Amino acid sequence: MRRFYSKCLYAALATAITIPAIAQQTTTVSGSVKNASSKEALSAVSVTIKGGTVGTFTDDKGNFRFTTVQKPPFTLVISSVGYASKEVSVKGASDVISVDLTPSFTLGDEVVVSASRVPERILESPVSIERISTAAIRNTPQLSYYDMLTNLKGVDVVTASLTFRSVGTRGFNSSGNTRLNQLVDGMDNQAPGLNFSVGSVIGLSELDVDNMELLPGASSALYGPGGMNGTVLINSKNPFKYQGFSFQVKQGINHIDSKFRGAAPYYDWSLRWAKKVSEKLAFKINAQFVQAQDWLAGQGENYSRILNTPNGSFIPGSRNTDPNYDGVNYYGDETSQTMSGIASQVFAAAGLTSGQLAAFNGFLAANPGAKLAQFNAFLNGAGAGALVTAGVSPLIYGASPARNYLGNQAVSRTGYYEADVVDPTTLNMKLTGGIHYKLTDKIEASFNAYFGTGNSVYTGSDRYSLKDLRIAQFKYELKHKNWYARYYSTHENAGNSFNATITTRLYNEAWKPSSAWYPQYIAAYVGFIDNGGDYTTSHSLSRAFADQGRPTGFIGNSALFQSIARKPISQGGGLFLDRSRLKVFDGQYNLTEDLGLAKTNTDWLIGVSAKQYVLNSEGTLFADTAGVIKINEFGAYTQVSQRLFNDILKLTVSGRYDKNTNFKGRFTPRASAVVKLAKDHNLRFSYQTAYRFPTTQNQWINLTVGGGTRLLGGLPQLRDFYKFNTNPVFTLPSVQAFGASALAGAPNPNLLQQQSFGEFKPESMRSFEVGYKGLIAQKLLIDVYAYWGRYKDFLSSVVGIQSRNATFNPADVLNANTRIAYSISVNAPGEVNTSGWGASVEYLLPKNFSFTGNLYHDQIGALPTGFVSYFNTPKYRVNMALNNTGFGKDNRYGFSIQYRWANSFLYEGTFGTGVVPYMRTVDAMVSYKLPATKSMIKIGGTNIFNNYYRTGWGNPSIGGLYYVSFGYNVF
Repeated sequence: MRRFYSKCLYAALATAITIPAIAQQTTTVSGSVKNASSKEALSAVSVTIKGGTVGTFTDDKGNFRFTTVQKPPFTLVISSVGYASKEVSVKGASDVISVDLTPSFTLGDEVVVSASRVPERILESPVSIERISTAAIRNTPQLSYYDMLTNLKGVDVVTASLTFRSVGTRGFNSSGNTRLNQLVDGMDNQAPGLNFSVGSVIGLSELDVDNMELLPGASSALYGPGGMNGTVLINSKNPFKYQGFSFQVKQGINHIDSKFRGAAPYYDWSLRWAKKVSEKLAFKINAQFVQAQDWLAGQGENYSRILNTPNGSFIPGSRNTDPNYDGVNYYGDETSQTMSGIASQVFAAAGLTSGQLAAFNGFLAANPGAKLAQFNAFLNGAGAGALVTAGVSPLIYGASPARNYLGNQAVSRTGYYEADVVDPTTLNMKLTGGIHYKLTDKIEASFNAYFGTGNSVYTGSDRYSLKDLRIAQFKYELKHKNWYARYYSTHENAGNSFNATITTRLYNEAWKPSSAWYPQYIAAYVGFIDNGGDYTTSHSLSRAFADQGRPTGFIGNSALFQSIARKPISQGGGLFLDRSRLKVFDGQYNLTEDLGLAKTNTDWLIGVSAKQYVLNSEGTLFADTAGVIKINEFGAYTQVSQRLFNDILKLTVSGRYDKNTNFKGRFTPRASAVVKLAKDHNLRFSYQTAYRFPTTQNQWINLTVGGGTRLLGGLPQLRDFYKFNTNPVFTLPSVQAFGASALAGAPNPNLLQQQSFGEFKPESMRSFEVGYKGLIAQKLLIDVYAYWGRYKDFLSSVVGIQSRNATFNPADVLNANTRIAYSISVNAPGEVNTSGWGASVEYLLPKNFSFTGNLYHDQIGALPTGFVSYFNTPKYRVNMALNNTGFGKDNRYGFSIQYRWANSFLYEGTFGTGVVPYMRTVDAMVSYKLPATKSMIKIGGTNIFNNYYRTGWGNPSIGGLYYVSFGYNVF
């Protein structure tokens, strides 16, 4: 032990002696950087020693300071986006550097990474790409940076609520789109159990976003499964570069016309604090809080869940005209039964024999003029007075062939409007933080944590109220300019989230069971009809009679509703208990420098990834009642680029292999070529392939939804569990045909056809794209593209009908009480072709004015009969904007006006199918800068003319929202 202490003492002495020696050998470089025009201090400016990697960034006051072992003289390179770079000589160790940078923004100078996973000018990208910078975020009229994706060329956004948006490109989109990768700081942002990307719920606060890049089209070759139609990368600010304390307060108001809700406040508060503690250590903390009254999904159209399409369709009628009305955004009215079916159930429960019914029907046939009162007198005289007392006699009377008041008329329970069951308060709170440490001048280690929670609404097969949803991500990363290695995990907790449709149905049953409600309804109906009432009025009065005492108004907070909403689905409630997780390791190495390939104009990079999904819903979402389900994925990729003919031609070839536990391995190649026609004018060609493994829900979901249909994953283990091999499942069209034959009086069971199931496998596609991007006179940037795609093994679903009875009877599939419907994930047969084009311009005008505009088009080819493509996009969309980043005194004023238009289109969703009307909207803002504090005041609004529009069938109507904001230390 004494020897150990002696060694420690010697080490301490050696360190004490060495530190002063090292200190004597270092040079401290310090100074400040300002804007040459306005004399404002410039933050986040790069200051490096020319020819090396040693350097730093200016802080929020424009100052910089770092040490180096290199002795003067040497040259500093000072650079920042939007300014002309400058070189400054340092001649002595005590020099204090003062530099003025001249603003010099040139279109096309932006550097992007996502297109090839290596930095390159956006003008030279081999595929279509869009980029949003910090400056663009600062000057947008949109409510948040995430909303800005809406204005990009080729993008469609489906809005399920104020804080829940799903991004898609090139046609295929839905609420919770799974055909587009979304990476936040390199992490997959998709919830492992719920499957939707949560970038607008969890992730970065607005003040911490450095940039966003959107890669439309196939991207699996570099980014793996899920990149069928694009990848979004959202990158945060490094605390070494962006330092200081910033905050932003945004206050607004929406629902100003009280059309759907009363006028309500909007709050959005955020802050960021980052500090470089030393040359090696820096940290950052971010927080954001959003609260508002949500947009309301208020479609009242009548809907049939079995007609015209696999997901149903709109039909004529309203609650006043159709007894079986099922409103799109009314819940609880999915419960539906035929009056004759209810009568048969009541007769069986009362113990009526066929002989008794024959006798009663005989009396009515012999006495056609007998009214219900006379029939009751007959029953009392025949010793069957108990049937009168129990209220069964009106059903016998109405169901008799002599009266036939009931027929095969279906009647639905009375539903509740979405506003009556879903809490209107949308809430989102984000908290992120990170510690960064420079192990060397070239290697940076970091640990970052991301946490988000809140309330929102999501449209899936039903409408889901996401209450107290919590998602956390933790990332450990080592990063070098040539390589990185990271491990991260995603932890999902659905909180008190519930299925609004199922919960409301169960609430109806808890208030008054259908076994009591329907007999009351039918008895009243028979009485009204028997007294000469007309069909419509009799149904309306009968509903009012059965609904006596029914709670009205907002029932979402009632004790009865909450008791159901907080009971797990597996136990007969509406709550889903998703606690799924995702664990990922990935790494990448650019070998170019280490192998000396730069001298031959060659680039070579390799990468690997390993994922594990751990599904844990306790049987409320997945088939995991016996324990958690694990799914493993492994992937590896490589890319080689070669510049030829003095950089006139750049060829790139990529390839990736991925393997999933439940599926065979897949190889995905990509090839591209960029031809330099002239300086700043490039023609690009690319051939890409992509695929996606079925999502965790596609594989393992086992969930009964609002219409009584069971959503079932496509893995054969689930079909075996429900005994498809011994209890056949029939196709929906064949069941409908059999039902029609039964109604015609000649039931033909031979019309029933069993649903067949092939191999369940990943969906794949291949596409070809050609594009041109060019810069004219440093002022006009033009980008055009066209693509052609072909999809195979399209992941969709089929509806099958099975008897609930172990012993099959063909009549079972015609009775809602003796059958069950499954919506089963399958691969659709055949191939599907898509095509489209897009064009955009960005024009720099004098005095800081600029104009941007884009037009794009997507379409799908002929589809096989019954094929559901979910190609939810208008054929044509237009975005235009006029901006000014600085005018008036000292260029302190700014403004932005953005216009969006899209034509109507057919929206196909698992929630419903219907036409979404065309939309047009204008967003605008004016701003004023306070240079002394680097602050900005903004007054603006989205959809300022309050023209309500929807982006999906059954989704909310989006109106105007108007705000005032103040941001401190934001530029």
